[in-house]
Amino acid sequence: MIGREQFETLIPHGGAMRLIDQVVAWDARRIHCRSHSHLDPANPLRRHSRLAALHLIEYAAQSMAIHGGLAARELGTAAAPGLLASVRDVDLQAQRLDDLGAALELHAEQRLADGAGWLYSFRALCGERLLASGRIAIMMLKDS
Repeated sequence: MIGREQFETLIPHGGAMRLIDQVVAWDARRIHCRSHSHLDPANPLRRHSRLAALHLIEYAAQSMAIHGGLAARELGTAAAPGLLASVRDVDLQAQRLDDLGAALELHAEQRLADGAGWLYSFRALCGERLLASGRIAIMMLKDS
């Protein structure tokens, strides 16, 4: 397992917007992250004391950013910055996250990587319950 202090410099998110607590496992194509931040009443994504399941897209995207950072670090480089470009085929199986009693398990798999960006598929679970799945495309930001 990799704790937050070992990957916090790999993503641009800071403070309470850093949603992922730990990396459970990862390899060149996949990452499994865990988070309890959905249970925090001070979660910055909450509205009217509730956290919508739609925010699982942000949790998944942060898992992907951590994956890219870890993979680049393994190669002795820094990950290129990216921008969430599209979200496709999202299937939400829950309405809220704040009422779940256990950790979020986030699984992402890189399907494509090229000079323009990355395509990942993702699944978000709480225990054995599937909360969401879909695909996220990340566009690489080029220096001007």
